[in-house]
Formats: sequence, C-alpha cells, structure tokens
Amino acid sequence: MREERRVVLIVEDDVKLMDSIRTFLRRNGYQTICAETGQEALKQFYSHSLEIDIILLDVMLPELDGFEVLKSIRERSEVPIIITTAQESEEDQLKGLTYGADNYITKPFRLRVLLAYIENLLNRYYDYSKTIRFGDLIIELDNQKVMAGEREIPFTSKEFSLLLYLVKNRNKVLSREMILDSVWGFDYEGDFRTVDTFVKQIRKKLGDDCPYIQTVYGAGYCMKEG
Repeated sequence: MREERRVVLIVEDDVKLMDSIRTFLRRNGYQTICAETGQEALKQFYSHSLEIDIILLDVMLPELDGFEVLKSIRERSEVPIIITTAQESEEDQLKGLTYGADNYITKPFRLRVLLAYIENLLNRYYDYSKTIRFGDLIIELDNQKVMAGEREIPFTSKEFSLLLYLVKNRNKVLSREMILDSVWGFDYEGDFRTVDTFVKQIRKKLGDDCPYIQTVYGAGYCMKEG
C-alpha cells in the first residue's frame, strides 16, 4: 500500500457496525466517508467520486437496496466495490458479482478479515507508483503533471480531474451527465455544455498525437486507444 491515506466509502445501515468499521479503518490508516441509506450512498459517491478508492456496500439498505446502488455506480465508475451481506445464498452472491461487485464478504465478519479483503483488492486494482500511463500519456498524480512523450502539457485543476476520470474509466462510454456529476459534483448547477467545452480544451492540448477522447454520438465520450 502506498503511504497516502486511501478513502473508503462505507455504506451500512447498522450504525453500530458502521462505527466499528470506520474506527478500525481509521486506526489502520484509511480515511472514511459513511452513508446509512442507498440514496445517501449515491449522493456521497457523486460528491466524492474522484476521492473514493473503494466502496464497502451493504445489500440490505433503506430507500434503495445495495444492488440498485451498485448498478447506478457501475454506470459511472469502475471503482472497486466489496458487497457486505448477511445473505449466504449463492444466488445473492452471484447477483452482486453479475451487477459488477469485485468481491463479497458475508456477515458477521472479523474486521481483520475485512481489512485483508480491502487491501488485496486495492493492491490488484491500483498502480501504487502514483503514475498512470495511457497510450503516450504519462499522468503524475502527486503534482498533477501530464506528459505526452517528452512534451509536458499544462492542465488546470479541473481539466486534470476530467482527464483523470476519463482515463480511470477507459474504454467505457460515459454520458455527459455521468461526467458532470462525477467531476463537478452532484449539486453543480451548470449544464452539459460545460463538459463539451472542457473536452474540447483537453483535446486541443493533447493534439493530434493523442486522439484518445472519442465522441460517441448520442451517448457521450469514451477514452480509448486507437
């Protein structure tokens, strides 16, 4: 694990269990964001999608169940998700994995076992060199530096956030609504033209040598090589 504190979104309606998980993870070097309902989980995700590294998602939730939350998040992001469930049936486990969960753990569970699940998944999912490579692009996370070959490209903070979101969700068609919610935040009052304007700016900066942002007409954008 890299030294910086990873961010875990804990979605759990059992307040006592949520507090136990939150306290344990913080003692082990993680930052946490918490939600007790399905609706609150989506609100927290939309507000902090660029910060959240992994999600612990309970299945039995008020307002929206965990499967509905999972499907909604998967439309916007490939962030690692671990389902936590009291249901031991194979059908429920397969349902979670079919909807896009990366793993599941059955309640009751030991907190040390949960931590092992989290760390194993994070180590598989993330490149802890703090550098992301995509095609000819090199993106340095610490100093928000973007290189195309030997050429350094100046990016504003918001342009960098948008590029990072597209790269993290490479090969996935992202609607303007998804992009707006994830990069600008769920409560942003602007419209979809903001996304088009920023994509145009990024394309201009990347130039013809890095034509990775593809327009999917009637759908949105997709970050793809070739």
